[in-house]
Amino acid sequence: MDFRTACEETKTGICLLQDGNQEPFKVRLHLAKDILMIQEQDVICVSGEPFYSGERTVTIRRQTVGGFGLSIKGGAEHNIPVVVSKISKEQRAELSGLLFIGDAILQINGINVSKCRHEEVVQVLRNAGEEVTLTVSFLKRAPAFLKLPLNEDCACAPSDQSSGTSSPLCDSGLHLNYHPNNTDTLSCSSWPTSPGLRWEKRWCDLRLIPLLHSRFSQYVPGTDLSRQNAFQVIAVDGVCSGIIQCLSAEDCVDWLQAIATNISNLTKHNIKKINRNFPVNQQIVYMGWCEAREQDPLQDRVYSPTFLALRGSCLYKFLAPPVTTWDWTRAEKTFSVYEIMCKILKDSDLLDRRKHCFTVQSESGEDLYFSVELESDLAQWERAFQTATFLEVERIQCKTYACVLESHLMGLTIDFSTGFICFDAATKVMC
Repeated sequence: MDFRTACEETKTGICLLQDGNQEPFKVRLHLAKDILMIQEQDVICVSGEPFYSGERTVTIRRQTVGGFGLSIKGGAEHNIPVVVSKISKEQRAELSGLLFIGDAILQINGINVSKCRHEEVVQVLRNAGEEVTLTVSFLKRAPAFLKLPLNEDCACAPSDQSSGTSSPLCDSGLHLNYHPNNTDTLSCSSWPTSPGLRWEKRWCDLRLIPLLHSRFSQYVPGTDLSRQNAFQVIAVDGVCSGIIQCLSAEDCVDWLQAIATNISNLTKHNIKKINRNFPVNQQIVYMGWCEAREQDPLQDRVYSPTFLALRGSCLYKFLAPPVTTWDWTRAEKTFSVYEIMCKILKDSDLLDRRKHCFTVQSESGEDLYFSVELESDLAQWERAFQTATFLEVERIQCKTYACVLESHLMGLTIDFSTGFICFDAATKVMC
Protein backbone atom coordinates (compact mmCIF):
# COMPACT_ATOMS: atom_id res chain seq x y z
CA MET A 1 0.00 0.00 0.00
CA ASP A 2 1.35 3.43 -0.89
CA PHE A 3 0.64 6.69 0.90
CA ARG A 4 1.99 9.66 -1.01
CA THR A 5 2.19 13.36 -0.37
CA ALA A 6 3.64 16.18 -2.39
CA CYS A 7 6.82 16.37 -0.34
CA GLU A 8 7.65 12.80 0.65
CA GLU A 9 7.06 9.14 -0.11
CA THR A 10 5.72 6.64 2.41
CA LYS A 11 5.62 3.12 1.04
CA THR A 12 5.22 -0.38 2.43
CA GLY A 13 5.61 -3.66 0.60
CA ILE A 14 6.87 -7.23 0.63
CA CYS A 15 10.23 -8.07 -0.99
CA LEU A 16 12.89 -10.75 -0.76
CA LEU A 17 16.16 -10.08 1.04
CA GLN A 18 19.44 -11.83 0.37
CA ASP A 19 21.82 -11.30 3.25
CA GLY A 20 25.26 -12.72 2.59
CA ASN A 21 25.20 -16.35 1.46
CA GLN A 22 21.77 -17.10 2.91
CA GLU A 23 18.84 -18.09 0.75
CA PRO A 24 16.55 -15.11 0.00
CA PHE A 25 13.73 -14.71 2.52
CA LYS A 26 10.63 -12.52 2.74
CA VAL A 27 10.85 -9.16 4.45
CA ARG A 28 8.63 -6.12 4.72
CA LEU A 29 10.03 -2.77 3.63
CA HIS A 30 8.60 0.36 5.16
CA LEU A 31 9.82 3.65 3.74
CA ALA A 32 9.30 6.67 5.97
CA LYS A 33 10.33 10.29 5.55
CA ASP A 34 13.86 9.80 6.86
CA ILE A 35 14.38 6.06 7.28
CA LEU A 36 14.03 2.74 5.47
CA MET A 37 12.91 -0.05 7.79
CA ILE A 38 13.56 -3.66 6.86
CA GLN A 39 11.41 -5.98 8.95
CA GLU A 40 11.18 -9.74 9.37
CA GLN A 41 8.41 -11.78 10.91
CA ASP A 42 8.89 -13.16 14.40
CA VAL A 43 6.72 -14.61 17.13
CA ILE A 44 6.69 -12.85 20.50
CA CYS A 45 4.92 -13.52 23.77
CA VAL A 46 2.14 -11.02 24.45
CA SER A 47 1.11 -12.35 27.87
CA GLY A 48 2.26 -9.57 30.15
CA GLU A 49 5.55 -7.97 29.10
CA PRO A 50 6.33 -8.90 25.47
CA PHE A 51 9.42 -11.04 24.98
CA TYR A 52 10.96 -13.28 22.35
CA SER A 53 11.37 -16.98 22.86
CA GLY A 54 13.52 -19.42 20.96
CA GLU A 55 11.21 -22.39 21.51
CA ARG A 56 7.54 -23.04 22.37
CA THR A 57 5.65 -26.20 23.23
CA VAL A 58 2.15 -26.89 21.92
CA THR A 59 0.10 -30.05 22.51
CA ILE A 60 -2.69 -30.88 20.05
CA ARG A 61 -5.02 -33.83 19.45
CA ARG A 62 -6.23 -35.30 16.22
CA GLN A 63 -9.69 -34.38 15.06
CA THR A 64 -12.19 -36.96 13.84
CA VAL A 65 -12.25 -35.09 10.53
CA GLY A 66 -9.07 -33.45 9.35
CA GLY A 67 -6.65 -35.03 11.80
CA PHE A 68 -4.07 -32.51 13.00
CA GLY A 69 -5.21 -30.00 10.38
CA LEU A 70 -1.64 -28.99 9.58
CA SER A 71 0.53 -29.08 6.49
CA ILE A 72 4.32 -29.04 6.46
CA LYS A 73 7.14 -28.25 4.05
CA GLY A 74 10.91 -28.48 4.02
CA GLY A 75 13.24 -30.94 5.67
CA ALA A 76 16.93 -31.75 6.15
CA GLU A 77 17.38 -32.31 2.41
CA HIS A 78 16.98 -28.53 2.10
CA ASN A 79 19.19 -27.74 5.11
CA ILE A 80 16.21 -26.52 7.15
CA PRO A 81 13.84 -28.17 9.64
CA VAL A 82 10.32 -29.09 8.59
CA VAL A 83 8.05 -26.05 8.95
CA VAL A 84 4.30 -25.56 9.34
CA SER A 85 3.09 -24.29 5.96
CA LYS A 86 -0.71 -24.30 6.45
CA ILE A 87 -3.22 -24.49 9.29
CA SER A 88 -6.74 -25.67 8.50
CA LYS A 89 -9.70 -23.37 8.91
CA GLU A 90 -11.07 -25.59 11.68
CA GLN A 91 -7.80 -25.50 13.62
CA ARG A 92 -7.07 -21.82 13.16
CA ALA A 93 -9.28 -20.61 16.03
CA GLU A 94 -8.01 -23.27 18.46
CA LEU A 95 -4.35 -22.73 17.60
CA SER A 96 -4.55 -18.93 17.47
CA GLY A 97 -1.71 -17.50 19.53
CA LEU A 98 -0.08 -20.90 19.95
CA LEU A 99 1.09 -22.24 16.59
CA PHE A 100 1.97 -20.25 13.45
CA ILE A 101 2.69 -20.73 9.78
CA GLY A 102 6.48 -20.64 9.58
CA ASP A 103 7.04 -22.50 12.86
CA ALA A 104 9.88 -25.01 12.56
CA ILE A 105 9.11 -28.36 14.20
CA LEU A 106 12.10 -29.24 16.38
CA GLN A 107 10.69 -32.09 18.47
CA ILE A 108 7.68 -34.41 18.28
CA ASN A 109 6.76 -36.01 21.62
CA GLY A 110 10.36 -35.45 22.76
CA ILE A 111 11.90 -36.92 19.60
CA ASN A 112 14.39 -34.53 17.96
CA VAL A 113 13.37 -34.13 14.32
CA SER A 114 15.19 -30.87 13.56
CA LYS A 115 17.62 -32.68 11.25
CA CYS A 116 15.21 -35.23 9.80
CA ARG A 117 14.19 -35.44 6.19
CA HIS A 118 10.67 -34.46 5.20
CA GLU A 119 9.31 -37.98 4.76
CA GLU A 120 10.80 -39.07 8.09
CA VAL A 121 8.94 -36.30 9.92
CA VAL A 122 5.71 -37.21 8.12
CA GLN A 123 6.04 -40.81 9.32
CA VAL A 124 6.79 -39.74 12.93
CA LEU A 125 3.66 -37.58 12.96
CA ARG A 126 1.50 -40.32 11.43
CA ASN A 127 2.59 -42.73 14.16
CA ALA A 128 2.56 -40.18 17.00
CA GLY A 129 -0.78 -41.26 18.45
CA GLU A 130 -3.92 -39.29 19.01
CA GLU A 131 -2.13 -36.60 21.03
CA VAL A 132 1.12 -34.96 19.98
CA THR A 133 3.36 -32.44 21.72
CA LEU A 134 5.33 -30.24 19.34
CA THR A 135 8.37 -28.18 20.27
CA VAL A 136 8.55 -25.40 17.72
CA SER A 137 10.51 -22.24 16.98
CA PHE A 138 9.57 -19.62 14.43
CA LEU A 139 11.86 -19.77 11.39
CA LYS A 140 12.35 -16.05 10.86
CA ARG A 141 14.31 -16.37 7.64
CA ALA A 142 12.45 -19.16 5.93
CA PRO A 143 13.87 -19.58 2.39
CA ALA A 144 11.67 -18.01 -0.26
CA PHE A 145 11.50 -21.27 -2.23
CA LEU A 146 9.15 -22.65 0.45
CA LYS A 147 6.56 -20.04 -0.63
CA LEU A 148 5.07 -19.76 2.84
CA PRO A 149 2.10 -17.40 3.22
CA LEU A 150 2.76 -14.37 5.42
CA ASN A 151 -0.34 -14.76 7.57
CA GLU A 152 -2.42 -17.51 9.13
CA ASP A 153 -5.43 -16.88 6.91
CA CYS A 154 -4.49 -19.73 4.59
CA ALA A 155 -6.70 -22.77 4.98
CA CYS A 156 -5.32 -26.12 3.98
CA ALA A 157 -7.49 -28.74 2.38
CA PRO A 158 -5.90 -32.02 3.47
CA SER A 159 -5.86 -34.85 0.99
CA ASP A 160 -5.32 -38.52 1.69
CA GLN A 161 -1.58 -39.18 1.60
CA SER A 162 -1.76 -42.83 2.69
CA SER A 163 -1.12 -44.17 -0.77
CA GLY A 164 1.41 -41.64 -2.04
CA THR A 165 4.73 -40.06 -1.22
CA SER A 166 5.09 -36.55 0.09
CA SER A 167 7.25 -33.87 -1.46
CA PRO A 168 9.40 -31.64 0.77
CA LEU A 169 8.39 -28.61 -1.30
CA CYS A 170 4.70 -29.48 -1.41
CA ASP A 171 2.35 -29.31 1.55
CA SER A 172 2.06 -32.66 3.31
CA GLY A 173 -1.40 -32.70 4.95
CA LEU A 174 -1.15 -34.39 8.35
CA HIS A 175 -4.74 -35.50 8.67
CA LEU A 176 -4.62 -39.30 9.02
CA ASN A 177 -5.61 -41.11 12.17
CA TYR A 178 -2.61 -42.89 13.61
CA HIS A 179 -4.17 -46.36 13.30
CA PRO A 180 -6.46 -47.57 10.49
CA ASN A 181 -8.76 -49.39 12.95
CA ASN A 182 -9.13 -46.42 15.26
CA THR A 183 -12.84 -45.71 15.66
CA ASP A 184 -12.73 -43.58 18.79
CA THR A 185 -14.94 -40.53 18.57
CA LEU A 186 -12.76 -37.49 19.20
CA SER A 187 -13.84 -33.97 19.85
CA CYS A 188 -13.63 -31.60 16.93
CA SER A 189 -11.39 -29.45 19.08
CA SER A 190 -7.66 -30.10 18.88
CA TRP A 191 -7.33 -29.34 22.62
CA PRO A 192 -4.11 -27.32 22.29
CA THR A 193 -2.35 -26.70 25.56
CA SER A 194 0.17 -24.06 26.58
CA PRO A 195 1.31 -22.85 30.02
CA GLY A 196 -0.86 -19.71 30.07
CA LEU A 197 1.18 -17.89 27.45
CA ARG A 198 -0.16 -16.26 24.30
CA TRP A 199 1.90 -15.44 21.25
CA GLU A 200 1.58 -13.19 18.23
CA LYS A 201 3.32 -13.12 14.90
CA ARG A 202 4.58 -9.59 14.27
CA TRP A 203 6.80 -7.67 11.89
CA CYS A 204 9.95 -6.79 13.83
CA ASP A 205 12.77 -4.45 12.81
CA LEU A 206 15.68 -6.29 11.26
CA ARG A 207 17.62 -3.29 9.95
CA LEU A 208 17.12 0.48 9.98
CA ILE A 209 18.74 2.57 7.25
CA PRO A 210 18.81 6.36 7.89
CA LEU A 211 18.23 8.04 4.53
CA LEU A 212 20.16 11.29 4.97
CA HIS A 213 23.32 10.98 2.84
CA SER A 214 22.56 7.31 2.13
CA ARG A 215 23.07 5.89 -1.35
CA PHE A 216 21.45 3.08 -3.31
CA SER A 217 22.48 1.07 -6.34
CA GLN A 218 21.18 -1.59 -8.68
CA TYR A 219 24.71 -2.43 -9.78
CA VAL A 220 27.05 -5.08 -8.45
CA PRO A 221 29.60 -2.96 -6.50
CA GLY A 222 32.42 -1.65 -8.65
CA THR A 223 30.97 -2.92 -11.93
CA ASP A 224 28.55 -1.99 -14.71
CA LEU A 225 26.55 -5.20 -14.13
CA SER A 226 22.98 -4.37 -13.12
CA ARG A 227 21.06 -6.73 -10.86
CA GLN A 228 17.66 -7.77 -12.20
CA ASN A 229 14.85 -6.13 -10.19
CA ALA A 230 17.15 -5.77 -7.20
CA PHE A 231 19.07 -3.07 -5.35
CA GLN A 232 20.79 -2.30 -2.07
CA VAL A 233 20.79 0.77 0.16
CA ILE A 234 23.91 1.82 2.07
CA ALA A 235 23.72 4.24 4.99
CA VAL A 236 26.33 6.97 5.45
CA ASP A 237 27.91 4.90 8.25
CA GLY A 238 28.30 1.92 5.92
CA VAL A 239 25.37 -0.18 7.19
CA CYS A 240 23.99 -2.06 4.19
CA SER A 241 20.44 -3.25 3.62
CA GLY A 242 21.52 -6.43 1.88
CA ILE A 243 20.26 -7.17 -1.62
CA ILE A 244 16.56 -6.32 -1.86
CA GLN A 245 14.82 -8.35 -4.57
CA CYS A 246 11.55 -6.89 -5.87
CA LEU A 247 8.74 -8.95 -7.37
CA SER A 248 8.80 -7.14 -10.73
CA ALA A 249 10.74 -4.54 -12.70
CA GLU A 250 7.93 -2.03 -12.20
CA ASP A 251 7.98 -2.60 -8.45
CA CYS A 252 11.75 -2.10 -8.39
CA VAL A 253 11.52 1.21 -10.26
CA ASP A 254 8.78 2.39 -7.87
CA TRP A 255 10.91 1.61 -4.83
CA LEU A 256 14.03 3.25 -6.26
CA GLN A 257 12.12 6.40 -7.21
CA ALA A 258 10.43 6.60 -3.80
CA ILE A 259 13.74 6.17 -1.95
CA ALA A 260 15.42 8.72 -4.25
CA THR A 261 12.63 11.23 -3.59
CA ASN A 262 13.01 10.98 0.17
CA ILE A 263 16.81 11.19 0.03
CA SER A 264 16.54 14.25 -2.22
CA ASN A 265 14.06 15.96 0.12
CA LEU A 266 16.28 15.30 3.14
CA THR A 267 19.33 16.61 1.26
CA LYS A 268 17.53 19.82 0.25
CA HIS A 269 16.43 20.41 3.83
CA ASN A 270 19.97 19.77 5.07
CA ILE A 271 21.43 22.17 2.48
CA LYS A 272 19.10 24.92 3.69
CA LYS A 273 20.32 24.47 7.27
CA ILE A 274 24.00 24.43 6.28
CA ASN A 275 23.66 27.48 4.03
CA ARG A 276 22.69 29.60 7.04
CA ASN A 277 26.35 29.43 8.08
CA PHE A 278 27.79 30.41 4.69
CA PRO A 279 27.86 33.82 2.94
CA VAL A 280 25.78 34.40 -0.17
CA ASN A 281 28.69 33.71 -2.53
CA GLN A 282 29.47 30.38 -0.79
CA GLN A 283 26.02 28.78 -0.85
CA ILE A 284 25.61 25.06 -1.56
CA VAL A 285 23.66 24.33 -4.74
CA TYR A 286 23.99 20.54 -4.90
CA MET A 287 25.13 17.53 -2.85
CA GLY A 288 24.76 13.88 -3.75
CA TRP A 289 26.31 10.49 -4.39
CA CYS A 290 27.44 9.15 -7.75
CA GLU A 291 29.91 6.53 -8.96
CA ALA A 292 33.24 7.64 -10.42
CA ARG A 293 34.76 5.52 -13.17
CA GLU A 294 38.39 4.69 -12.51
CA GLN A 295 40.79 5.86 -15.20
CA ASP A 296 43.04 2.84 -14.70
CA PRO A 297 41.36 -0.04 -16.62
CA LEU A 298 43.42 -2.59 -14.66
CA GLN A 299 41.61 -1.75 -11.43
CA ASP A 300 39.48 -4.57 -9.97
CA ARG A 301 36.75 -2.05 -9.20
CA VAL A 302 35.86 -0.02 -12.28
CA TYR A 303 33.54 2.25 -10.27
CA SER A 304 33.80 3.66 -6.75
CA PRO A 305 31.33 5.77 -4.70
CA THR A 306 31.99 9.50 -4.83
CA PHE A 307 30.18 12.37 -3.15
CA LEU A 308 29.89 15.53 -5.26
CA ALA A 309 29.01 19.01 -4.02
CA LEU A 310 28.57 22.33 -5.82
CA ARG A 311 29.26 25.22 -3.44
CA GLY A 312 30.02 28.78 -4.38
CA SER A 313 32.63 28.85 -7.15
CA CYS A 314 33.74 25.23 -6.75
CA LEU A 315 32.89 21.63 -7.53
CA TYR A 316 34.03 19.39 -4.67
CA LYS A 317 34.78 15.69 -4.96
CA PHE A 318 34.66 13.86 -1.60
CA LEU A 319 35.06 10.30 -0.42
CA ALA A 320 32.30 10.92 2.15
CA PRO A 321 29.72 13.68 2.74
CA PRO A 322 31.14 16.81 4.43
CA VAL A 323 29.65 17.29 7.88
CA THR A 324 31.76 20.03 9.47
CA THR A 325 33.25 23.25 8.04
CA TRP A 326 36.66 21.61 8.34
CA ASP A 327 35.50 18.76 6.05
CA TRP A 328 35.14 21.23 3.17
CA THR A 329 38.88 21.89 3.29
CA ARG A 330 39.66 18.18 2.91
CA ALA A 331 38.01 17.42 -0.42
CA GLU A 332 39.75 14.84 -2.57
CA LYS A 333 39.60 17.28 -5.52
CA THR A 334 38.31 20.81 -6.08
CA PHE A 335 37.53 22.49 -9.42
CA SER A 336 36.49 26.05 -10.28
CA VAL A 337 33.00 25.88 -11.79
CA TYR A 338 33.76 28.44 -14.51
CA GLU A 339 36.85 26.49 -15.63
CA ILE A 340 35.25 23.08 -16.15
CA MET A 341 32.86 21.69 -18.72
CA CYS A 342 30.10 19.19 -18.01
CA LYS A 343 28.64 16.91 -20.68
CA ILE A 344 25.57 14.71 -20.31
CA LEU A 345 26.34 11.56 -22.31
CA LYS A 346 24.11 10.13 -24.99
CA ASP A 347 23.77 6.38 -25.39
CA SER A 348 26.37 6.40 -28.20
CA ASP A 349 28.91 8.08 -25.87
CA LEU A 350 28.62 5.60 -22.99
CA LEU A 351 31.71 3.52 -22.20
CA ASP A 352 29.87 0.52 -20.73
CA ARG A 353 26.43 -0.76 -19.66
CA ARG A 354 25.76 2.00 -17.13
CA LYS A 355 23.01 4.20 -18.53
CA HIS A 356 22.92 7.59 -16.77
CA CYS A 357 26.38 9.13 -17.08
CA PHE A 358 28.12 12.48 -17.44
CA THR A 359 31.69 13.74 -17.76
CA VAL A 360 33.49 16.69 -16.25
CA GLN A 361 36.51 18.10 -18.08
CA SER A 362 38.84 20.23 -15.99
CA GLU A 363 40.99 23.16 -17.11
CA SER A 364 44.01 20.82 -17.16
CA GLY A 365 42.29 18.53 -19.66
CA GLU A 366 41.48 15.83 -17.09
CA ASP A 367 38.30 13.91 -17.93
CA LEU A 368 36.21 12.56 -15.05
CA TYR A 369 33.46 10.06 -15.82
CA PHE A 370 30.50 9.69 -13.44
CA SER A 371 27.41 7.48 -13.24
CA VAL A 372 24.14 8.01 -11.35
CA GLU A 373 21.31 5.55 -10.75
CA LEU A 374 18.21 7.20 -12.19
CA GLU A 375 17.34 9.50 -15.05
CA SER A 376 15.87 11.91 -12.49
CA ASP A 377 19.24 11.99 -10.69
CA LEU A 378 20.96 12.94 -13.94
CA ALA A 379 18.43 15.71 -14.62
CA GLN A 380 18.88 17.04 -11.07
CA TRP A 381 22.66 17.17 -11.50
CA GLU A 382 22.39 18.95 -14.87
CA ARG A 383 20.06 21.62 -13.44
CA ALA A 384 22.31 22.14 -10.43
CA PHE A 385 25.46 22.49 -12.54
CA GLN A 386 23.78 25.03 -14.83
CA THR A 387 22.57 26.99 -11.79
CA ALA A 388 26.01 26.97 -10.14
CA THR A 389 27.67 28.11 -13.39
CA PHE A 390 25.15 30.91 -13.92
CA LEU A 391 25.53 32.20 -10.35
CA GLU A 392 29.32 32.20 -10.58
CA VAL A 393 29.37 33.94 -13.96
CA GLU A 394 26.93 36.52 -12.65
CA ARG A 395 29.16 37.10 -9.62
CA ILE A 396 32.59 37.46 -11.29
CA GLN A 397 31.38 39.25 -14.48
CA CYS A 398 34.81 39.00 -16.14
CA LYS A 399 38.02 36.98 -15.87
CA THR A 400 41.53 37.61 -17.25
CA TYR A 401 43.94 34.82 -18.22
CA ALA A 402 47.61 34.94 -19.19
CA CYS A 403 48.40 33.43 -22.60
CA VAL A 404 51.08 33.42 -25.29
CA LEU A 405 50.50 34.63 -28.85
CA GLU A 406 53.37 34.33 -31.35
CA SER A 407 55.92 34.21 -28.54
CA HIS A 408 54.49 37.32 -26.87
CA LEU A 409 53.03 37.28 -23.39
CA MET A 410 49.43 38.38 -23.72
CA GLY A 411 46.36 38.85 -21.57
CA LEU A 412 42.92 37.49 -22.48
CA THR A 413 39.94 38.99 -20.70
CA ILE A 414 36.59 37.26 -20.93
CA ASP A 415 33.82 39.71 -20.11
CA PHE A 416 30.53 37.91 -19.83
CA SER A 417 28.65 41.08 -20.79
CA THR A 418 30.77 42.50 -23.63
CA GLY A 419 32.83 39.57 -24.95
CA PHE A 420 36.59 38.91 -25.38
CA ILE A 421 39.51 41.34 -25.13
CA CYS A 422 43.11 40.39 -25.99
CA PHE A 423 45.97 42.74 -25.06
CA ASP A 424 49.75 42.91 -24.74
CA ALA A 425 50.71 42.08 -21.18
CA ALA A 426 53.51 44.68 -21.05
CA THR A 427 51.95 47.65 -22.87
CA LYS A 428 48.26 46.87 -22.22
CA VAL A 429 47.64 47.68 -25.89
CA MET A 430 44.65 45.79 -27.22
CA CYS A 431 45.15 43.58 -30.24
